[in-house]
This record gives sequence, C-alpha cells and structure tokens, in this order.
Amino acid sequence: MIEKNKNNIILIGMPGAGKSTIGVLLAKAITYNFIDTDISIQQREKNQLYKIIDEMGLDAFIKIENDVLSRLEVDGCVIATGGSAVYGQQAMEHLRSIGTVVYIKLGLDEILKRVNNITTRGIAMKKGMALEDVYKERVPLYEKYADIIVDAEGTSIEECVEKVVKRLAP
Repeated sequence: MIEKNKNNIILIGMPGAGKSTIGVLLAKAITYNFIDTDISIQQREKNQLYKIIDEMGLDAFIKIENDVLSRLEVDGCVIATGGSAVYGQQAMEHLRSIGTVVYIKLGLDEILKRVNNITTRGIAMKKGMALEDVYKERVPLYEKYADIIVDAEGTSIEECVEKVVKRLAP
C-alpha cells in the first residue's frame, strides 16, 4: 500500500530484470510519471554508463549514483534504478523515505539469458567478477531494501506489471 508521503514506486533488481520496461508500463497503468535513474546519471555526467565506469572507475560511479539517487525529490513517479543502486546506503535510505521499494526478482538463469553484453551495458561490477558473482552479492541487498518482492520468474512483462499493481493496492 502506498502511503501519502511515500507516493513513489522504486524498482530495484538485477540488470536484465526488466525494471525500465516494467517501470514505463507500470507508470502508464497507475498514471504516474517515469524516471530511469541510469538516464539521469548519463545526463548529469554527459556520458554513457559503461564509459563512466571505464573512465572513472567503479567506486566513482557508485558515488555518482548514490549522489544522484539521494537528491531525487519527486512525487507520483515510478523510478527504475540501476542494478547497483543498492550499493549506496544513503541513496537507498532516501528512496525508502520517498516511496515503496519493489524488488523485481528474477533467477540467475533468466538474467544470464537476458544480459548479452556486460561491457556496453554499463554493469557496475569489480574487475574479474562474473555476472553470477554480482548476482550472489546483490540479492541479499535487494531483499534487505525491498518493501515488496515481486517474483518475475516465468511471467511476461505485462503479468509482472499486474503483480506489482496488485501488491501495491490497499
């Protein structure tokens, strides 16, 4: 249920979980605005995510992401975060204060099928890590920060949006 002072919906989850796609359709379904924080970061830095990570390093990227998310002051929005948003404690605490955090949960096998090019996708991960390692590291963080967990395994995007809407309903 959405509280009056927390009327944003924040989507978290692994790259490839469908946060941006689900977010756009969810925003349409509940007549909210839509924000993709990866795009917000790219606009602020005037660079693509993978180039920010390559040129500035992972720690700098996470700091930028934390800063951008911590400064979000919006109302009536569906916010799709980057998969690494959960590395920023300040950002996640802020997001929880302005909205309901929904973890779009998807199994590793499905993530691996959906994420084709790790390099140009701009996935924040330490050198030498595989996507499997990132998954194992992040899942506990997604579960920690989530107000609601929506299992997207075996569902279409539309079915997942319906699940989110039902979970948010009073």
